[in-house]
Amino acid sequence: MCGIVGCVLKNDKVAPILLDSISKLEYRGYDSIGLATACDGKINLKKDAGKIDEVNSKLNFAEMPGNYGIAHVRWATHGDPSKENSHPHLNSAGTIAVVHNGIIENYLAIKEDLISEGYEFKSDTDTEVIPHLLDKFMKEGLDLEKAVRKVIGVIEGAYALAAICTDEPNKVVATRKDSPLIVGIGEDEYFVASDSPAILKYTNNIAYLDKGDIVILTEDGVTFKDENDKVIKKEIDVLDWSPEMAEKEGYDHFMIKEINEQDVAIRNTLGEKKKIKAIVDDVKGTINRVVFVACGTSYHASLTGKYLIESLVGIPTEVLLASEFKYSAKALNDQTLVIFISQSGETADTLKALDAANEVSKTLAIVNVRGSSATRRADYVIQTQAGPEIGVAATKTYVSQLIAIYLFSALLADDEELLKRLEKVPDYIDEVLKKQGIIREISHLYKRDKDAFFIGRGFSYPIALEGALKLKEISYIHAEGYAAGELKHGPIALIDEHIPVVVVAPPGEDYKKIMSNLQEVKARGADILGIGAKGDKDLIDESDNVFLINPEVDDILAPLVYIVPLQLLSYHVSVIRKLDPDKPKNLAKCVTVE
Repeated sequence: MCGIVGCVLKNDKVAPILLDSISKLEYRGYDSIGLATACDGKINLKKDAGKIDEVNSKLNFAEMPGNYGIAHVRWATHGDPSKENSHPHLNSAGTIAVVHNGIIENYLAIKEDLISEGYEFKSDTDTEVIPHLLDKFMKEGLDLEKAVRKVIGVIEGAYALAAICTDEPNKVVATRKDSPLIVGIGEDEYFVASDSPAILKYTNNIAYLDKGDIVILTEDGVTFKDENDKVIKKEIDVLDWSPEMAEKEGYDHFMIKEINEQDVAIRNTLGEKKKIKAIVDDVKGTINRVVFVACGTSYHASLTGKYLIESLVGIPTEVLLASEFKYSAKALNDQTLVIFISQSGETADTLKALDAANEVSKTLAIVNVRGSSATRRADYVIQTQAGPEIGVAATKTYVSQLIAIYLFSALLADDEELLKRLEKVPDYIDEVLKKQGIIREISHLYKRDKDAFFIGRGFSYPIALEGALKLKEISYIHAEGYAAGELKHGPIALIDEHIPVVVVAPPGEDYKKIMSNLQEVKARGADILGIGAKGDKDLIDESDNVFLINPEVDDILAPLVYIVPLQLLSYHVSVIRKLDPDKPKNLAKCVTVE
């Protein structure tokens, strides 16, 4: 949640760069936007509730003076979205400004103490304790860096923060604990940011902060200090992502751009086969149980992994929600492989579970962001190759996670036939993408619906779950995914002529059963959208609308291909309803709080 940028330039005006950079992080929060720059001994502050373009049209951030500053986009936790609760936050004298991502768990106790000492608060946020604490410690004689070090000894929780102070010009001091923060090193320009898309336009030389590290940006460069205040050197990672990858490149929205990039994302991730085989060779024969741990869309990818590993290899496999992991943690042992899936590698619940699993089990992280916390904590890492994903709803990162899981499972099973079939998946997806017009037309039929059901069996059950999630998070239509055999155990009571049902019916051993379930909902008056194989006359005859896919895509490969028309459905319904599919309400791309 939330996005942070800090920047120091040697000879240029910082506000336009801060605005451009923070705009690349709006997927992390869009409740409010704020910038603080410093010039001639004064902090200049502009902030307000609303999306960046709306607020910038009123405040004109780019005109702010100064060559160093900080910026923030907010996903509200403590306090409603308002100008007062927007970041940056200042001390009472207006000489210190702070931006923060995360939650200060003990802020109420700190706030009470500060109020008793005469400090006044203007917001409802937990963040505002930080500039007041910095003010207090600097009045005791500490410089900004040492005051930040003392602050992180007082506050509790997960956080990343950056601060500036007029008493120490041309300097940004930043630190992190359990919330992401990277450092960008350019020519005469130095950055901190929550994620790399913010600064790719300016530099692809990235360093990663560890828990408790402090970084000091000045006109002359970057200094890193570890949690013991020792000056350290950081390895510089040169990202192969281009600035264009974080732009819309002519598309109306990031989401549709990223849906259209899925064939390429899969081709690129298939290139990780040798690295994945090395991991498989290392764990093969040493494990008798697999546990997937994930949240949201990654949880649906994990369910597919369970079906694959159990059906191909016969190893018992479980899927746990990261937020519920602690209730099962004591059942782990050294013969368990725990696989953590996270697009960002910074999901708070997932990281907490990863730390617990590391104590007793082998751990594997499947992530899309290089250098993220998960990549540095897990025993093994599979790096998906989706490139930066800006749309909040996961699309290309989801299919990239799936293809990584398929490769891992097929290699674990020595299934050469499946490995060969995976090579054709990008072509199957490309075929779907060429028929987007069909889904666009179908989408008009569902624009006014308030509810929808998605059903599938076996490998199609996770497709139904993910299809329903996409529709509800992007179009705000209440949608539920069900294992089709469960309909008779309660949910079918809700089916009538007002409920459209999406039936995922690929060829395979469950086809006859899913067609029986189709008949059950049809008999209750439901409008049927069938997703099945080209030439499937029964599905065509029994459905009100159909989207047909290459018949070579059977139930085993269906999760990789059949999800694409459902992503397109959610996108087009959202656009038809005049919503912003890139920025769904109340959601953020990276969930860094529990």
